Amino acid sequence: QVQLVESGGGLVQAGGSLRLSCAPSGSLFGINIMAWYRQVPGKQRDVVATIDSAGITNYVDSVKGRFTISRDNAKNTVYLQMNTLKPEDTAVYYCSARVVGTWYWGQGTQVTVSS
Repeated sequence: QVQLVESGGGLVQAGGSLRLSCAPSGSLFGINIMAWYRQVPGKQRDVVATIDSAGITNYVDSVKGRFTISRDNAKNTVYLQMNTLKPEDTAVYYCSARVVGTWYWGQGTQVTVSS
C-alpha cells in the first residue's frame, strides 16, 4: 500500500517560516489533486490548500497571502511554504493525493508556532 510521507515540520517562533514536503513512498500514477490539511486535538481535519494537475490552487481564507502550495509533477511531490506563521497555525499537517476516486494520506507532521 502506497503511503504519502511528509517532512519539514517543527517548532518555530511566530513570524517565522517552514516548508513542508510530501511524496509517495512508492509509485503512484495519475495523481489529480494534491492537498494539505491540518488538525488540532479535538477538532476535525480541515483543508488548508489544494492544487490540481494544471497548477490551479485554492486556499482557506486564514492562510491566503501567507502560505503557498506547489507541486512537482515529475516527482509527485507537493510542498507547502508557510510564511508569517501564527500560533493559531499550530497543528498536525497532513498531505493527501487523489488518484481517480481514491484518496491517499500521509501520517502527518507536527507544526508548532510559539508566541
